[in-house]
Amino acid sequence: MKDFESIREKAKLTYESEKEIFCPYFQAKVILNSDGFNHLQYKPNRAPRNIKEQTLKLILLKKALEIIPKCGTLQEYRIQMEKYGKSQKDGFHKMKQVQYWGFHAILNDKKHKIKIIIKQVGDGNIIFWSVM
Repeated sequence: MKDFESIREKAKLTYESEKEIFCPYFQAKVILNSDGFNHLQYKPNRAPRNIKEQTLKLILLKKALEIIPKCGTLQEYRIQMEKYGKSQKDGFHKMKQVQYWGFHAILNDKKHKIKIIIKQVGDGNIIFWSVM
């Protein structure tokens, strides 16, 4: 558990040291906000990811941040409507269009592949979302 805490702290320092990274695919900056770092530790339903999964994502984070400035070719794209914010008094949720972009890279050892997910909600900022 102590190893996990040191990995988490090191990843958090790395993540917080940069607020944005230029991505050539978008010709724009990808924002590194708390939503992206939180997603590495928690599932969309806010339940914590298991320690093994969190550890993998946190270890891959540094490599992902190094790869984003080199991303020029898109491998995956998804667009969908998602609930946004809290439900209204009538029980309905506001919906927004959400776009996800997936970039794959083969690591230097030529044996492992990394996938980086970038997200945009509505017309908002393009943000780092996940790594696997």
